[in-house]
Amino acid sequence: MTATNIQIIGAGLFAIAILHTFSVKLFEHLANRHPTHAGIFHLLGEVEVVFGFWALVLIIAMIALTDTATATHYLDTRNFTEPMFVFAIMVIAATRPILQTAMSLVNLLARILPLPDSVAYYFVVLVFVPLLGSFITEPAAMTLAALILARRFYALGLSNRLKYATLGVLFVNVSIGGTLTSFAAPPVLMVAHVWHWDVSFMLATFGWKAAVAVGINALGVTLLFYKELAKLVPSNVVAVAVRVPVALTVTHLVFLVGVVVFSHHPAVFMGLLLFFLGVAHAYEQYQDRLILREGLLVAFFLAGLVVLGGQQEWWLKPVLMSMSSDAVFIGATLLTALTDNAALTYLGSLVDGLSDSFKYALVAGAVTGGGLTIIANAPNPAGIAILRDYFEDETVHPMGLLLAALLPTLVAAGAFMLLG
Repeated sequence: MTATNIQIIGAGLFAIAILHTFSVKLFEHLANRHPTHAGIFHLLGEVEVVFGFWALVLIIAMIALTDTATATHYLDTRNFTEPMFVFAIMVIAATRPILQTAMSLVNLLARILPLPDSVAYYFVVLVFVPLLGSFITEPAAMTLAALILARRFYALGLSNRLKYATLGVLFVNVSIGGTLTSFAAPPVLMVAHVWHWDVSFMLATFGWKAAVAVGINALGVTLLFYKELAKLVPSNVVAVAVRVPVALTVTHLVFLVGVVVFSHHPAVFMGLLLFFLGVAHAYEQYQDRLILREGLLVAFFLAGLVVLGGQQEWWLKPVLMSMSSDAVFIGATLLTALTDNAALTYLGSLVDGLSDSFKYALVAGAVTGGGLTIIANAPNPAGIAILRDYFEDETVHPMGLLLAALLPTLVAAGAFMLLG
């Protein structure tokens, strides 16, 4: 396929954006060394800003090389439903009523295990919440898991190794944990309708294998850091001053379910979000701070990825389709680290005549690699936005995340390739 000048520029800017995500710590150091321009360096050091920034550069280049009408038409043809949905679900899922409900369920399950409280709680969070993502969607699961981990563990001062290990397992488990159904994981959603994959098919073909891998990953990191986890004592940082009335909790859950059910209809779920904001304001004594800023940053990141990603099909699709069924699993896993996994499966859905083994390998590889980088899976930026304050310089180093996610990724790969 012959690439146009815009496509070549788009590929170059996409590569620069990826490199930028690995360099955010550098910009934070530059901000400290050059206080006069600290504001712009802090801005460029925000990982959620990276793809939005380079998407703006792409649009400016399109205007310069073509015209404004062409650039605006390109933007009008992009689908920004996912960024808007992630924003809506993050804001609702992070509220005190929803968080209290999730923490109560986790606590109930943790009490069943014959382990120290903190150890059992940690294990259950990394197993139960990612698998819950198959029903409340992966972005909601990531938001809940990250908030619970932040309040119950990260706030207590974990070692750097445990911080990164937890993040790596969380990202991988959320990515594969949404495969028990056909509507919760973005890469599955892209192909489910086209390939006629329903809930029963997903559960029998992917779901149980994912559940096994989720359990092994959670157990592995729990045992590895057992001594450190067992010493943790909950502090008042997780205490809740005012319990939320049951009726208000039910109302919040109804809004959450409504946004999930209408996740493909922005006019509906954004309308529900606006109604929800009114309810939250009316009963603000039962609310913590709404994470509007974090949600908007994540939406900006994903929107930038949509804009830049739209210029990558010319090289990505031929590379993907040139692979055999045996090689596509490894190829999809590796390519996912460089681009959104839903983009890969979407490209696959455009091709007719794919074998069942190719389809399986493509989707399995896409979800397996979803924890390797911040751009690999749509919910990852949400986890980063919530947890990064607990890392040095308030920055999650991409290489640290990559290394932490490698072993859990191999476990997931083994489950999908060797089981059944």
